[in-house]
Amino acid sequence: MKSSGIRAIITGGVSGLGLSVARRFASNGAKLALFDVNAEQADAAIAEIGQENTRFFKTDVSDENNVSESVGSAESFLGGIDVLVNCAGILGAGRVLGKNGPMPLDRFKSAVMVNLVGSFNVAKAAADRMQHNEANDDGERGVIINTASVAAWEGQIGQAAYSASKGGVVGMTLPMAREFTRFGIRVNTIAPGVFHTPMVDIMPPEVQQALSDSVPFPKRLGKPEEFADLCVHLIENAYFNGTAIRLDGAIRLESG
Repeated sequence: MKSSGIRAIITGGVSGLGLSVARRFASNGAKLALFDVNAEQADAAIAEIGQENTRFFKTDVSDENNVSESVGSAESFLGGIDVLVNCAGILGAGRVLGKNGPMPLDRFKSAVMVNLVGSFNVAKAAADRMQHNEANDDGERGVIINTASVAAWEGQIGQAAYSASKGGVVGMTLPMAREFTRFGIRVNTIAPGVFHTPMVDIMPPEVQQALSDSVPFPKRLGKPEEFADLCVHLIENAYFNGTAIRLDGAIRLESG
């Protein structure tokens, strides 16, 4: 599928990796629907990207009804859905057995609900619309890109909830891709390493430096633009399907 002029939904689209993807797609003439819970940042994101071809939909990805309504409204605005990029996510950090006792179940559930269930919710709703698209020469009707993390394989201490949620995203990639072959919809997952996002900006400089030093090569944090570039490649390269791709500078997380 050509990435120019696509009609795309991006969850977590008003900040971080999602906003970087939105910028990249917009530079290729895409029409965009940005899903996020952060309405305060939406105006700035839309003003930057361009109001004519971009619209914000306040969406809690863990809420099935909210997602269904937002996807329907997005389809009407976009005139169809070609691409979904799921970037919405939360850290859900905390030890299973912390200083104040076992982790409250709600903290574990919230990470799973946003990161895993949220990705599933939007993917199924978008795929339901994509299946009716006109197929291209490869029989392709849509592309779904989910976001996991290297913590799906090498979760550190304090990442049990986060790793479980991201491991679930990796786990559903292949069976979903296999199921959607009959519709001509491809499904892939990107598993980023340590990227420079707003969460990193609030860390002390010495912590940021330590994170950079932990990356084998190149010895720096990942750039959100590099994540966005990979999204473009996954859209344009039709032979990428059913796989989780590490984008991490060869980092392997220690136990923490």
